[in-house]
Amino acid sequence: MIEIKNVSKWYGTFQVLNDCTTNVKKGEVVVVCGPSGSGKSTLIKTVNGLEPFQKGDITVDGTSVGSPKTNLSKLRSRVGMVFQNFELFPHLSIRENLTIAQVKVLGRNKEEAVAHGMKYLERVGLKAQADKFPGQLSGGQQQRVAIARALSMDPICMLFDEPTSALDPEMVNEVLDVMVELAHEGMTMMCVTHEMGFARKVANRVIFMDQGAIVEDCEKEEFFGNISARSERARQFLSKILAH
Repeated sequence: MIEIKNVSKWYGTFQVLNDCTTNVKKGEVVVVCGPSGSGKSTLIKTVNGLEPFQKGDITVDGTSVGSPKTNLSKLRSRVGMVFQNFELFPHLSIRENLTIAQVKVLGRNKEEAVAHGMKYLERVGLKAQADKFPGQLSGGQQQRVAIARALSMDPICMLFDEPTSALDPEMVNEVLDVMVELAHEGMTMMCVTHEMGFARKVANRVIFMDQGAIVEDCEKEEFFGNISARSERARQFLSKILAH
C-alpha cells in the first residue's frame, strides 16, 4: 500500500531524512517511534506529499507521490491524516467540519455528505456533539472528530502524526481506543507515536528512527521481546520509555 524507497530530504544544508526505505502492506499497522527530532513526523508527511523530498521515491497504492504528474490533492483525499493539533476549522460546527471536504473534494451532495459524516461521528461516540463548535469540545473529543473526518473521506490508508501528544493524560485512551478499533478492522495505518502500549497491542511492525535514518524496522514481538538484539540507540530509548 505504501512503499518508501531511499528517501532523503534536506532543509537547506540540514538533512532531515537519510536514505529511508520501508513499506506498509495493506491492512498492516506500522508504528514509527524514536527520539524528538529524529525525522518521524517528516517521514510520515512525505507519504501524502505534505513535505516534499529531494531524493528517492514514495508510492501509495501504485501512485508516485514525487511525480510532477501526480495530483496531490486527489491523492490526499484518499490518504486520511490525523495531526497532533486536530486541525479542525474553529468557525465551523462539528457537522460542517465532517462534510466540507466530502462536498468540495469528493463532489458528494450535501445530504449524502452529512449522512456519511454522522455515521462516523456516531462511531467515535460523538453524535450528540454535531452542532457544537471545536472550541466547545475537549481535546480528546476534538481528536476523535478529526479521526471521524478523515474516515468520512473513505481513505485507503490512515496516517497519524503523534495524535495523542497534545492531549491531557486522561483523554489519551479515548483516542487510542478508536485507533485500536480501526486497526482490528483491517485499516492500513502508519502511526508516529510514543504510546508503546498501543504499539504492543496493535502494531504489526515497529520502525525506530534516529537522526533522520531508519535504524530498526522489525516485527513488534522482536522489537519489544528481544531488546538485547536492538541497536544501542533503540535500547537507550526503550529503557527510558519502558522503565515507567
